[in-house]
Amino acid sequence: MKITRFIVLASLTMLLLIACQNEGIIVNDSLVELKAKVPTFKDLGNTVRSISVKTDSDNFMKSAETYNVALYKAEYITAGDNDEMGNTVFFSNVGNKQLGADFAPGLSLDGTDNVSFYVDDNRPSGDLPVVVTNHAIDRAMSTWDEVTCSELSMFEVPYDGRDTGFISALLGFGGSFNYTADVTHAGWMPPLFFDFLAPGGSNFILGVTFTIIFTDASGNPVDTDNNGKTDVAFREIYYNDNFSWNDGSTYDVETIALHEAGHGLSQGHFGKAFRSGGNGKLHFSPRAVMNAAYSGVQTSIRQSDNGGHCSNWASWPSN
Repeated sequence: MKITRFIVLASLTMLLLIACQNEGIIVNDSLVELKAKVPTFKDLGNTVRSISVKTDSDNFMKSAETYNVALYKAEYITAGDNDEMGNTVFFSNVGNKQLGADFAPGLSLDGTDNVSFYVDDNRPSGDLPVVVTNHAIDRAMSTWDEVTCSELSMFEVPYDGRDTGFISALLGFGGSFNYTADVTHAGWMPPLFFDFLAPGGSNFILGVTFTIIFTDASGNPVDTDNNGKTDVAFREIYYNDNFSWNDGSTYDVETIALHEAGHGLSQGHFGKAFRSGGNGKLHFSPRAVMNAAYSGVQTSIRQSDNGGHCSNWASWPSN
């Protein structure tokens, strides 16, 4: 009986070890949990801009064809080779008073309830051909589109050479305040662009997603569907050209695009981070696409990612 119990206990211990290692936790090694910093606030003054969109919609907000929008927040992922974790930066002084920001049915500026996206080739990576980065981003968008709990009917707006970048224009890097798509991959930016998000940000921020929201005439965020969340006008994603980018290895474009597109589809960061005292390696529990730092190539949706996505989109566009 004692032998049998020993065998069962040993088997359970082995299973636990395997499970923990699969979740990114090292057993019998010193682990230091890396605490995420509290969201920060940056005052850029009045970021409200009026934009015009051509549409035949009869929606009450669209009938005028002119909308007030403003920068709301940014969410970034870090490289994972130091103790800097991804964070959120607010630019509207509503912070904790808001549950978040989300797309609202009937308000999309492309005139549909489908999710549109655009990839800007005007700001290419310094490491990879445009065709390679475009295919990686397209694969990432398709991965989210294929999650079975939602019907996003995602479509790509063909590249046409237009200037894009509400945020890049706002910060003096060139661009345009015009709407392009619900989610715009606005390209690779120089280091200085990322230093404005956090001191030395160019050395640890891989990518960032900015949320631009609808406002009223006075610049106040609006919540037309009364769900406690600010209505999103569109989102923009930027990549840091200060890092070396690869297709299938560190730093993998598809992995970061999948993470940032998760933010583009209203997901936040997920999971706890730990640094191993043995080899200094970064681990997450659980490991997920929406972890706050890069921990290797991830091109498929994990359980927690799927759960977060479904909570936002399972009832779309009826929610």
